[in-house]
Amino acid sequence: MANIDEILKKYSGKLSGDIKEFNASNVSKEYDQFKDDMMPQLSHFEKWAKAFGKIMRVHLSEKDSKVMEKNLATAHIDLTPSDVVSYSFFGAFMSFFVGVLIFLAAFFISGNVDFISFTFGPAGLFLFLTFIASIFVFYYIYTSPQRMAKLWKLKASSQMVPCILYVVVYMKHTSNLERAIAFAAQHLQQPLSLDLKKIFWDVETGKFSTIKESLDNYLKTWEEDALEFVEAFHLIESSLYEPSDARRIQTLEKSLQVILDGVYEKTMSFSRTVRSPLTNLYMLGIVLPTLGLALLPLASTLLQGMIKNYHVFILFNLIVPFLVFYLANKILLERPGGYGESDIVELNPDYPIYKSRKPYLIAGLICLPLLILGLSPFLFQSVWFVETFNLQPDYSLADFGLDTMEGILIFDFKNSVSGSSIKTQQDLISARGNIAGPFGVGALLLSLLVPFSFALFFAISFSMRTKKLIKSRDFTKQLEQEFTNSLFQLGNRLGDGMPAEIAFSRVAESTKGQRTSDFFKIVNQNLHQAGMSLDKSIFDSNRGAIIYYPSQLISTSMRILLESVKKGLLVAAEALMSISQYIKNINKVESRLRDLLAEVVSDMKSNMTFLAPLLSGIVIGLTAMIAFILNRLKGVFDTMEQGELLGGFDGGMINNLFNIVQMIPPYYLQIAIGIYLVQVVFILTKVLVTIDSGDDKLKVTNSISSNLKASMFLYLIVTTIAIIVLSVLAAVALMGLG
Repeated sequence: MANIDEILKKYSGKLSGDIKEFNASNVSKEYDQFKDDMMPQLSHFEKWAKAFGKIMRVHLSEKDSKVMEKNLATAHIDLTPSDVVSYSFFGAFMSFFVGVLIFLAAFFISGNVDFISFTFGPAGLFLFLTFIASIFVFYYIYTSPQRMAKLWKLKASSQMVPCILYVVVYMKHTSNLERAIAFAAQHLQQPLSLDLKKIFWDVETGKFSTIKESLDNYLKTWEEDALEFVEAFHLIESSLYEPSDARRIQTLEKSLQVILDGVYEKTMSFSRTVRSPLTNLYMLGIVLPTLGLALLPLASTLLQGMIKNYHVFILFNLIVPFLVFYLANKILLERPGGYGESDIVELNPDYPIYKSRKPYLIAGLICLPLLILGLSPFLFQSVWFVETFNLQPDYSLADFGLDTMEGILIFDFKNSVSGSSIKTQQDLISARGNIAGPFGVGALLLSLLVPFSFALFFAISFSMRTKKLIKSRDFTKQLEQEFTNSLFQLGNRLGDGMPAEIAFSRVAESTKGQRTSDFFKIVNQNLHQAGMSLDKSIFDSNRGAIIYYPSQLISTSMRILLESVKKGLLVAAEALMSISQYIKNINKVESRLRDLLAEVVSDMKSNMTFLAPLLSGIVIGLTAMIAFILNRLKGVFDTMEQGELLGGFDGGMINNLFNIVQMIPPYYLQIAIGIYLVQVVFILTKVLVTIDSGDDKLKVTNSISSNLKASMFLYLIVTTIAIIVLSVLAAVALMGLG
């Protein structure tokens, strides 16, 4: 007995130690690996948040905690609200700490002994922006669960109609809810497939006793965002209790109609409400900043140089794009779910091209010379460069045969102390450290190559990455449209009592000249020449017909055929004819939805690719004209003594008031607004594609490429013409003063 007690004591202690080490919240390694493969971006967020959550525990209010827990559960993120808040605090602290280190390093490297003057200069602005950035980092991380939950729902909602379709088609021949959901989970893509698999996971882990209980619990998460999806599934559940087969099928068909009608109504409402936010986004994000740009040259001269070049870049390339991004993100959060692209680019055989870095290298080699040429005016302000190549720092238009414009310089850099132009190597040496500009029209025209090189880089690289994938997708869509009719024919053949092996041969003959004909021919050849089974003829990894037609619709339709043919030819015929009719109905609804949004999307696209670059180009031309006029007037006023009158005005006073050296050069203004247009194309293209097609990364990337080409080529042409025409008009108008 003593030996038994010793054994129990020994192993009970060991068992208690194992229990302490066991965490009930842990799931299997298989589930962790599955989720990492499906949603790797969430895994990185989880790892960082868990790491910082162990360092510090922060408790939220009960209300905020419940909201965040709901978002975390929706996005399938295995974190607590405390982990997210801790990550937010540490992220903000690290951002501000790095900024302070850079600030102090700049102070000691510069050797500036006056800490106060150093702080209230550009370094102080940097420190202030670092503080603002740290606040944004906190806000961004803190709201990440909400954003990820919304993106998850947006992506999942685009697969709702196919999900109901697969469940309905399966249950029409096999009234088994569990197997129907499993069939849909197998053939849908993530993230909705992950949700459906989680329904089974909750049953297997004992959280719920039946699939129906687990499904009802999952549907609660969609009650606020997609009530039609919930109602459709409840109708599917109720079909299990119908006494007759006819009533059961009628209920199943009603469920599909419910979700189609619900999606259509929500999209109609969204198309009416989204117009005003998009208009506000365009006015506040493009029109007002661009018009304000025209005032900057005069404002900078009147304020005696208080507005610097870097202020323009901070305003146009940091602050305004952030505001546009924020407004755009609010619009995306209002988009209803239930429609959009549901395919995944990773399934395409050409996906390695999309992930390749080679397009970036090729685009970089093409665009780098343009970027260097755009920055070339600064090479002429290098003493080493002009001495090595025996060049002058600047040249006048007279040097190129335009004798009537002898005083107009190409680059027109100036000595900020004396205000005189830098024309010779001696001028350049004497003005070292006090160079302002460039103010010349030639430099401004060259500056167009800077934003154009950035736009061309992304346009070329994105086009190379997506060209084959987009062609493959377009071909697949056309193929699927034809395949709907072919499915109906195949169903008719099966309904006539013809075996599936013979039916494929007959359909191949009747669809000659169509894209789907080859699919049926390959299946027929595999059946009769290679002696393969129907399953192998379609899905064999080496010779299967599906290899040459990588379509989710075709694959699922054939899976339904193989599953239903086990129940008999009539069941298989009815299943194929039903799915053919359902797909036609879905396509009609999706076509009507796109028609509802077409006007909104096309208006915004025309604003982005036509009106925005047109308006920006004209404003840059006006800026160049203002700078040209002030530059020419400076030459006139420099010849006058202080107090000497010209047309009743004190020439010296006017010269001091409109000192061109204190003005922001149009060169920098053009670069800032050109880069801003590139940023706007990125942001607005994402908005328009998401409104039209849901979360579709492939379409976003391809659309950015085409929109950049359209908008930046127009901007380049309009700006070039505006600069030349308005500068010539100004030169002609001031010719009498020269």
